[in-house]
Amino acid sequence: MEKVNFFGQSLEDLKEILKKYGKEKFRAQQLFQWVYQRGVTDFEQMTDLSKTFRAELPNIFTFDLPLIVQDLISTDGTRKFLFDVGGGKTVEAVLIPSEDRLTLCVSSEVGCNMGCRFCFTGKQKMQRRMTAAEIVGQFVQADKAIKGDQRITNVVFMGMGEPLDNPEAVFKMVEVIHSPWGFNFSRRRVTVSTSGLVDMIPLVAKNKVRLAVSLNATTNEVRDFVMPINKKWNMDQLLAACKDYTEETGDKVTFEYVLLKGVTDSIEDARRLKKVVRGIPCKINIIPFNEHPDSGFERPDEDTIVAFHHELMDIGVHVLRRKTMGRDIYAACGQLRSKFEGHPEKLDLQSAMT
Repeated sequence: MEKVNFFGQSLEDLKEILKKYGKEKFRAQQLFQWVYQRGVTDFEQMTDLSKTFRAELPNIFTFDLPLIVQDLISTDGTRKFLFDVGGGKTVEAVLIPSEDRLTLCVSSEVGCNMGCRFCFTGKQKMQRRMTAAEIVGQFVQADKAIKGDQRITNVVFMGMGEPLDNPEAVFKMVEVIHSPWGFNFSRRRVTVSTSGLVDMIPLVAKNKVRLAVSLNATTNEVRDFVMPINKKWNMDQLLAACKDYTEETGDKVTFEYVLLKGVTDSIEDARRLKKVVRGIPCKINIIPFNEHPDSGFERPDEDTIVAFHHELMDIGVHVLRRKTMGRDIYAACGQLRSKFEGHPEKLDLQSAMT
């Protein structure tokens, strides 16, 4: 049989593979513990396995991880990794520190087909969907890179790609890190963000993870312009799916709203936003636009951002202004992209609009 990448297998997958070789199911649990809890991938060090079994395992599994080819650290402590996923393809993932958590933002695709106009990744057409092993690999490599007592506390699928355009690999990754024999990572600390693939939203509820929706407009006309997916699934359909999610799970939806100067940042937009989400248990993250080359958009000035924020708070919406992290190394929301010739690595914040 062809070797399989261990990092792409759930515990149940592992049991089925080992069963074909006449091995007991509990061996899968042992392997998960060695690899994910102890960080051991040398079969000879797995001392509670028989020598015969250890000799067989290299013929069954590989431990291929995406290689870290660049590791940049922002002035605010945000850390961006560039991963080589083979075939000349690369993706980025970001570790975002805060007082009470350490969040890993992972990518699910090389590029993206959604074409959101304000997103740097959207300028790079999707080249392929990532495998579960490559997504798990981002977590494993980032976990290894952390020093001291720090641990990843949250995972967000907000990196490159539309997660619900690659659901099998995305939810397989969740299954792998959630296993109590592995990282024992809580599903409630995993958030899957979507640009609006309405027919896939029920999968988020089924997998018991949190839902974030990139809303970014208060009318279909504007959303059609900034997010072409709205032409297939309009706001009424999207918001109905969000309400269904809250009713099934009892969880709130997080609506992400990017402030684009002169496009989505008016006081009237703020008032419409309240009406749009009325009746849906939610919170709103407002995100001032993060610059990237040739975007065609600008970041609003600070007074406009503050006014928008205050208007929402004044009318009773649970709203947070997302702190911009990693902007100087193009690691902030909407700035991720594969490595390519001429791609700047640093943003001069002194000259950029703040």
